[in-house]
Amino acid sequence: MINLDALLAPVDQFLEQHYPTPFRLGQPPHTVYVSGADASEAITQAWAAQALGLIDTHHDLLQTLDEHGVLPRVIDRLSERPIHDLRFDFEDGYGWRDDAIENRHALRAGEALQRLSQQSDGPQSCGVRPKGLAPHERHRLVQTLEAVLAGAGGVPAGFVFTVPKLRHADQVPAVVALCREFERVHGLSDGALKFELQIESPQAVIAADGTVPLAPALHASEGRCTGLHFGTYDYSAACGIAPQHQSLDHPVADHAKAVMLAAAAQTGVWVCDGSTQIVPAGEEKQQESALRNHHRLVTRSLANGFYQGWDMHPGHLVTRWLATFSFYRESLAVAAPRLESYLRRQSGGVVDEPATAQALATVVLRGLDCGAFEEADVVALSSHSSTGILEELVQRTLPDTP
Repeated sequence: MINLDALLAPVDQFLEQHYPTPFRLGQPPHTVYVSGADASEAITQAWAAQALGLIDTHHDLLQTLDEHGVLPRVIDRLSERPIHDLRFDFEDGYGWRDDAIENRHALRAGEALQRLSQQSDGPQSCGVRPKGLAPHERHRLVQTLEAVLAGAGGVPAGFVFTVPKLRHADQVPAVVALCREFERVHGLSDGALKFELQIESPQAVIAADGTVPLAPALHASEGRCTGLHFGTYDYSAACGIAPQHQSLDHPVADHAKAVMLAAAAQTGVWVCDGSTQIVPAGEEKQQESALRNHHRLVTRSLANGFYQGWDMHPGHLVTRWLATFSFYRESLAVAAPRLESYLRRQSGGVVDEPATAQALATVVLRGLDCGAFEEADVVALSSHSSTGILEELVQRTLPDTP
């Protein structure tokens, strides 16, 4: 008799190691990028004030977009904790400056990040995007990270740095080695430094031999990679897309992001959509058009499975939170009755399998996690769907019941 356990033990171990979880809670709904030259602990209050001002100016438009009555919740969020995740940018949003100037800005950024991490209304996670790994800039990456950590006096809570323009899987072990050296020099605990990989180059999606480099890249991070971020404009430009057609919803972008989703699935690594360069500034009609466009793009991204995206302007906070809360409110209205039927073993008109129940529970947990609603809202629609039960459904550990 064949011993299947013995034959498949190495495969079981591999899958458990590399695909440990259906999903990981805590993903930020967005990442705000601010030039490192403007690094300040006052950034959250400044962006909140501008965002709330736009709500006052465009209240009628926003009420039209608000089909689920979440605008008051958006205003509360902007008043309490407007930015969930923050990066001070020392790459494309910063440009090239004298080393002494960038060192000074990086020190100030580290100081600001440490203070922000201690503020009750500050971001829940934060970090920097330094220069990349290309030969002409990798020295600057090291210097900037060194200055940021020195300015912070260590690693701020929730700190992560973004590695831009990944082009080859073998670049990742070098980043891991750099993290280890920083931890050794600064007396940090092993694994204290985490990073994200930014997918801005076609070579990260399809290599010369036809393989998908970003998949082995994230597995080569030794657990330090927390996310894959898409770079809309670098990627589109590298694929030859004309500037006026470069967008989050271009087919070229959709293809790359679909590959990112598949590569990161069940690894615990988050996937983050990119940004739009269209911001609510200028004349009132331009602002309205930009708010509508961003709301549409965020809603589309959420529907396509991208629960995080970049925000580049205070006005993006308004439509980010409006679209996000609306998406999860709508999801709850669909998911709760189906969860109740599943848990009661009734069809409810839809016969859901365990994988679908897992997906229903996951989207409800995401909504709870980002603050779109409370557990009482869930239980009011599905009396059996406590947080504990939802977590068991996600992990597929809920015992069968008649």
